[in-house]
Amino acid sequence: MTTISADIRANRVTRSLLGYGVLAGPFYVVVSLAQALTRDGFELTRHSWSLLSNGSLGWIQITNFLLTGLMVLAAAVGLSRAVPQSPWTGRLVGVFGASMLAAGVLRADPALGFPAGTPDGMGTVSWHGIGHLAAGAIGFLCVAAAAWVLARHQSPGLALYSRVSGTVFLLAFAGIASGNGAPGFTVGFIAGVLVIFTWLAVVSIRLYRSLPCR
Repeated sequence: MTTISADIRANRVTRSLLGYGVLAGPFYVVVSLAQALTRDGFELTRHSWSLLSNGSLGWIQITNFLLTGLMVLAAAVGLSRAVPQSPWTGRLVGVFGASMLAAGVLRADPALGFPAGTPDGMGTVSWHGIGHLAAGAIGFLCVAAAAWVLARHQSPGLALYSRVSGTVFLLAFAGIASGNGAPGFTVGFIAGVLVIFTWLAVVSIRLYRSLPCR
């Protein structure tokens, strides 16, 4: 009876951690979009959400990065506990969470006319701007890899979904990383972000429901 009770308590903790995998994406997207649609000079088809860290209201996006990163880290621990046979899934998602924390600390450089009054073009690249880009690249590659790694431990349907999600996100990231400023690449990356955060939520919900808590 003691062992069963301990297992149930452990499952409840794991379920709580996985809950953050459901919350992280909607929180990040809603806060980012709310700013993108209301801040002067910001264009969804031209500017990356990272640029929102600049200006007098930049603290909102910085806080968004930090809180979302913490939620993703919590979900990563939950994944490690829920799928012990796939330790690299949690580790890779954890790197993604850490990269969001780094992206919040290392602010992206003003560019492309944002914030309002910034000269058009890429502008000067600072050390923290380079760090922001590097953190993002590492995190994006890791979360895409996590989707593929976890696919090996899922049912055929969910495995296919994970592989497709990871691939779509990787292609979206490759498009934006190419430096092509075409609106399609910017919007495509936004779509990729929605896809990978939806994947994290779906997987978290699936694992959450698989753990008995009573």
